[in-house]
Amino acid sequence: MITVTELYRHPVKAHGREALSAATLTQGKTMPWDRVWAVAHDMAKFDDANPEWAHCVNFSRGAKAPELMAINVTMNESANTLTFTHYALDPLTINPDVPSDGAKLVAWTKPIMPADRAPSDRIVRAPDRGMTDTPFPSISINSHASLADLSDKAGEQLSPLRWRGNVWVDGAAPWDEFNWIGRHARIGGTLLKIVDPIKRCPATTANPETGKRDVDTLKFLSENYGHKDFGVYAEVVETGEVKLGDTLELV
Repeated sequence: MITVTELYRHPVKAHGREALSAATLTQGKTMPWDRVWAVAHDMAKFDDANPEWAHCVNFSRGAKAPELMAINVTMNESANTLTFTHYALDPLTINPDVPSDGAKLVAWTKPIMPADRAPSDRIVRAPDRGMTDTPFPSISINSHASLADLSDKAGEQLSPLRWRGNVWVDGAAPWDEFNWIGRHARIGGTLLKIVDPIKRCPATTANPETGKRDVDTLKFLSENYGHKDFGVYAEVVETGEVKLGDTLELV
């Protein structure tokens, strides 16, 4: 039996994760409040006057700034505020839709941003969808069995937080999630279509506690499996609730 063990959202792309016990997934949408905002850098080709989904290269992210991987976040939905924490920084609470608060987040992260990368500039958002790495609003699903197998190859236990996933499951055979592509999966009250493998970037090489690159996950994936994929992207085709302990059933 395949069961849901963890649920996460990432309100600001690449700037923290928050664990959940349950979430209502809506047809054609991301995980609620997942990647609603992103931090555009000063070289971004993002039209603030006509905002829409944009490729990840336009944003500050863990692939280029590994210390961002050590951020945690808590959201107060009713107040529309986010509280960020990082081991090297004082906590920060902002309303990401207030431009002056967005500037506070940019200033807050400045000490942990690499000097040789385009500096963060402002918070942006696309109307009605999250700024996922996919051009469609996606939910990412990751397998603990695959993580355990990769950890064995790497010679150390790799944290699930390296992969910035939405849904984690246990009970499947290692890497069997790639066989789900093109099929549908029912989780709790929702139905998802499994669409694509997730091609991984250098963000996963950073330790989510220290923000330091310490394991070459991409090398271990490539050398042992012949690819750099981990996890799968899905899209929600039926609205419903998913919660910890729910089963995943292929249909």
